[in-house]
Amino acid sequence: MSATSAPFGLRPAFHPSGLDRAQALAGGITSGYATGILKGQPVAYSAGAGVIVPLTTSPAAGSAVAWSGAFAGVEWTDTGGRRQISNFWPANTAYQTGSCVAYFYNDPNIVYEIQSSGSMAQTTIGYEYNFNNTTAGSTTTGLSQATLNSASVATASSGQGQMRVVDLAPYQDNNWGDAYVIVRVVNCQSQFFGSVVSI
Repeated sequence: MSATSAPFGLRPAFHPSGLDRAQALAGGITSGYATGILKGQPVAYSAGAGVIVPLTTSPAAGSAVAWSGAFAGVEWTDTGGRRQISNFWPANTAYQTGSCVAYFYNDPNIVYEIQSSGSMAQTTIGYEYNFNNTTAGSTTTGLSQATLNSASVATASSGQGQMRVVDLAPYQDNNWGDAYVIVRVVNCQSQFFGSVVSI
């Protein structure tokens, strides 16, 4: 499994309380929003807009961009009056006013699973990394292919990363040192805490 690059974006693994429910945000995506949002893609609250947007760029080395959580799906009533439900937001979709509900995981205590872009060792537990490939994915399946950048570890001298590695995902044929390790991570740059850059 982790010898093959097959990223799936961010996938909630568990929450310490046992509940990892997605938030339902009414009007959570602007009607006609021109950028697609894929299931499992990292998203953030757009400053001053009351909506969510995808992370579309990876941060430069030594810096990080705040994020809220992982996109889970959306429903809306189209301009023809038909209710639509999708695991991703199709770019440029218009909807009837008041009909959109966006779902995304945003609790900062959720532990996610994500595939790394390269090999990682057990010694990476506790270290911080950034996303890469944030816009990769398929509008056929609706799934993100965002990955953890295995080369962008953040240390005390280079700033804080977007995610902290906390464990190895317990799957068969997923081992430390494999070419593309599936790890468990937590949000280190939550928009709910601290002085962090928002988008």
